[in-house]
Amino acid sequence: MSSSPQTLMAGIQITSFIFISSVLIHTCSADDDIYSAVMPETVTALTGSCVQIPCTFTISNFEDKRNKAKSINGIWLKNTSKFAEKYSSIAFNSSKNIIRGFSDIQMTGNLSERNCTTVFYNIMMNHSDLYYFRLEMEPNVFRATFNPESDDSRKTVRITVKDSPQPPELKPTVRKVMENTTVSLSCSAEAPCPKQPPTISWSNIPESAHITTQLQEKPDKTQSVFSNMTFKASYMDHKKNISCTATYPRKTSKDSTVETTAMLQIWFSPKETRITVDPSASVS
Repeated sequence: MSSSPQTLMAGIQITSFIFISSVLIHTCSADDDIYSAVMPETVTALTGSCVQIPCTFTISNFEDKRNKAKSINGIWLKNTSKFAEKYSSIAFNSSKNIIRGFSDIQMTGNLSERNCTTVFYNIMMNHSDLYYFRLEMEPNVFRATFNPESDDSRKTVRITVKDSPQPPELKPTVRKVMENTTVSLSCSAEAPCPKQPPTISWSNIPESAHITTQLQEKPDKTQSVFSNMTFKASYMDHKKNISCTATYPRKTSKDSTVETTAMLQIWFSPKETRITVDPSASVS
């Protein structure tokens, strides 16, 4: 394998740049119903890309309600938890195909299976805000917004939009190894947009390098592109700078590229040592 840059793309759908700071698990009750939702508290999206909000919910006696309902509809409210059909705060309503302020919104989760995962496309700076999920099971079986009664912004998902992604994470941080040992380096980049995944490439890699790239799902249901490189340490790799680059496609003037570089420190025995004896020199 040559030391020229090598690019590997995950061959399956993954999601674009996003950072999850924590996961919200909030439980409410109304009219003897107990309901809760699990979703990120904060997601950070990249302009010109999309952002996926992993979302699941539970409702007491859900199976009975599902059998009674003729339709199950999901709604996303922007900036307020108060619902009224005439208000512009409705960003998305699956029952009436309402999409406001976005080029497209798709609820990819199956509400009948208590999955409210939703993808917001072509994210712009003015999309930074609080978003509240609401579920309606009709006719008049169940209607509720999944948030507390108080205006506590920590209890719902906040989308924060940025112009540039975070650099990829390169591990391990300590890269001092003995010669002839097998070394493993990993590079990961957040990737929660299903239509616009980042690609990972390596530069200035050792000749013996072997690279594998895969999609990994984290406990919070977000995803990342994970690339692992293994090689046999050689003294020729000492003080070599290896770079991992993540490139994010976006619907703007150009893609975003971020890079992380690490220097290898190889411990090795002296090489090509020579002893020259001058026969004319006297030995005392």
